[in-house]
This record gives sequence, C-alpha cells and structure tokens, in this order.
Amino acid sequence: MEYYVGISMAPASTVDTGVAIIDSFGKIILVDKLYSMKDIQFFLDNYSSLKQSHICVSLPWDNSMLEGKWRILSKPYQMVQSNKHFLNRENWTQRYSTRGAEYYRTLKAQGIDITRFELYITRQAMHLSSYFKERTPADCKFLQSALKIEYKLEDIPPNMMPMSQLEAIVGALIMHERAKNPDNIKKLFDFSGLEVINIAQSINHNSDEDI
Repeated sequence: MEYYVGISMAPASTVDTGVAIIDSFGKIILVDKLYSMKDIQFFLDNYSSLKQSHICVSLPWDNSMLEGKWRILSKPYQMVQSNKHFLNRENWTQRYSTRGAEYYRTLKAQGIDITRFELYITRQAMHLSSYFKERTPADCKFLQSALKIEYKLEDIPPNMMPMSQLEAIVGALIMHERAKNPDNIKKLFDFSGLEVINIAQSINHNSDEDI
C-alpha cells in the first residue's frame, strides 16, 4: 500500500500546519494539525509508513517584519533577487520561508520521496481557486465543497474543517495524481534543495459513465 502525504506548512509555530494522508484508493485516512517544527518532526519520525509514503510540503510565505508599508504590500509581487539594484535589507524580496527546509532535505537524503508545492498556483491549476479573499470562511467553505464534489472525497465531513487541513489535502492530491499520471506533473523550480511541482493540466474527474 502506498500513501500520499500533504503538509500545509505554516510560516511560524503560532499558525497551525495541516497534515493529510490519502491512501492508494484516494481515501482520506488522516487529517491533523501541528504547530512547532518539533511537532512536525515527531509526527514524521514516528510515522510507521514513512518509506511507503510520498510527501508534498507547501511553501510558506515569509512573513518576517519589514520596514515600510510599501515593502510589505509589494513583497509578493517582486521578482525574487532579479534586480541587483534592490536594497534587499532584511531579505524583504524573499517570498518564501525556509522553515523546516533543512529537515526536509534530511528526509530526502534518507531516500524519502518528498517534494514541495506552491499552494495558490496549485489551487489555480486544479480549479480550486475561489473569488473570495484567501483563507476567509467563504474561501474555506468553497475549497471544502470543491474537494468533496469535484474530487469525490466523500470522507470530508459536513462540518467546516480547518483551512490548514484542506490545504494539506491539496498537497496529498498532487502526489496521488503523480502516482497515477506522472506525465501530468511538471517541475516549476527548485527551492532549498527540493523540487517544487505542479499539475501540468487540469484533471478530468468525469468518466464516460458520468457524462
């Protein structure tokens, strides 16, 4: 049995990190919330099926404090380190946090199949983006409904799930898709020693029987 693990990595321990595990049949067998990096390490180090699992970890935004409102607002739109004339004080052009990157590289060195994904680009590729503000209750409800209906995840409960767990399910679905259709996965770039992958084209969920 193969397992597909998604981790929605938070930028800091004050925000919950979501974990989701899907089996080879596309069934959700575990969702959980973790906080500190020690929690994440303890979970993976004691996960009995680690060698039979394929892990995809999201890239958390770098939310370090910046001087000046214009730097805070423009940070997500800057091309990272593309202009040598930028005064890159306090790494304000750095979009993604390297939190946990060293530990994930250690897992890769041990032969564990582990990659990264960019959450919002992936949601767009999988047709899971909403018109609502990110991580609001409306956006959370949309994502939960889309996962349940479009991806036929009947294990998702009717009550509202934490957004971090729903985002982790997205990561697990990428790895499940890679196992079924490896040609439908493309590499975006490398980040801190690991590949960042995405869906090459939207997944067709409708079989001939559904049409």
